[in-house]
Amino acid sequence: MTIAESPDPAPADPERALALAYAPVHARAGLAALWALDEQMGAIVARTENPAVGQMRLTWWHDALRSLREARPVDPVLVALADAITIDPAALLPLIDGWEVLLDPLPLEEEQLLSYAEGRGGTLFRAASGLLGGDPAGSIDAGKLWSLVDLAFRISDRATAERALSIARRYAPGPLPRALAVLASLARRDARRGIDRPRRQGSPARVARALLAGLTGR
Repeated sequence: MTIAESPDPAPADPERALALAYAPVHARAGLAALWALDEQMGAIVARTENPAVGQMRLTWWHDALRSLREARPVDPVLVALADAITIDPAALLPLIDGWEVLLDPLPLEEEQLLSYAEGRGGTLFRAASGLLGGDPAGSIDAGKLWSLVDLAFRISDRATAERALSIARRYAPGPLPRALAVLASLARRDARRGIDRPRRQGSPARVARALLAGLTGR
């Protein structure tokens, strides 16, 4: 799998940093922990040359999440999740399963992309919405949209990228917690523009779009 690693979800990534700024203060640590877990899974997939090795690494994280409440973890990402007491670790297991789909040979078919989007994006946004006081079920489609667009602009296989964007355009999320609306709004824009118009993360136009979404929740 050739997939570019995404930027760190700290201020080095202006869009995630801006989205985090729209989260209530009490929810920011938990939201940052969710994003850190997602980034960690993405890094594993991006660095994997042997799918069997990648599956072993993801299995380790799967087991670590299952046992998160049993003993104090050492890994910083797991520590952050453990400290976010409102997050149910077991509810995050499908996120790992979603990332595991990307270890399959390319190009990915629609069924595989739907499974990926449900596992990664749906799980991530559902958990995030719960932290942010939104409707977890209502955030799932937004997560699918966002994860498909994110994949489309990071994966090397054009057929998979175009198929991911085609599926992403089917989703039209409603109102969201402001922190998630920022990311979903930018994803909708990218899906409409297509794969040949690269994302310019942090550009003035994107920041303005994100600010509007943060204010309106759409």
